[in-house]
Amino acid sequence: MPKIDIANLPTDTRTGYPPPLDKIVQGRIRKRLGNAVGIDQFGVNLTTLKPGAASALRHWHEKEDELVFVLEGEVVLVEDEGETVLKPSEAAGFKANTPNGHHLVNRSSRDAVYLEIGTRSKYEKASYPDVDLVAIRDEAGMRYTRKNGEPHT
Repeated sequence: MPKIDIANLPTDTRTGYPPPLDKIVQGRIRKRLGNAVGIDQFGVNLTTLKPGAASALRHWHEKEDELVFVLEGEVVLVEDEGETVLKPSEAAGFKANTPNGHHLVNRSSRDAVYLEIGTRSKYEKASYPDVDLVAIRDEAGMRYTRKNGEPHT
């Protein structure tokens, strides 16, 4: 497998969240390591969260497992059961189809860096317990809807 030139990988700050829900991830910067070598069964991202940024809206996946491993700085894992601080060399994981809304928030004054690793399922539904949003991936592609199925505009 080819060595990944991480320093020269492009950064990705995009989100598909509709406004104003997209504001929560401002300050999230990803380097897509898996994409760099053509991995398509799971994703691996080297992610930086600037102070005040979140990894995502709080969510859970029906078909995709997730794991995060902190490399630098400190993040707060916010989930249904409460909050947990994660520091370097600490990890957290989320089994698919476990309805435990979660995300990471950088409440510190310095950047936090972590690996995010997760399944890439052709068909997926992610639920967002705090907002009127559902993510759907199927043969029509990726899209966001309201919980009642209407398009999110």
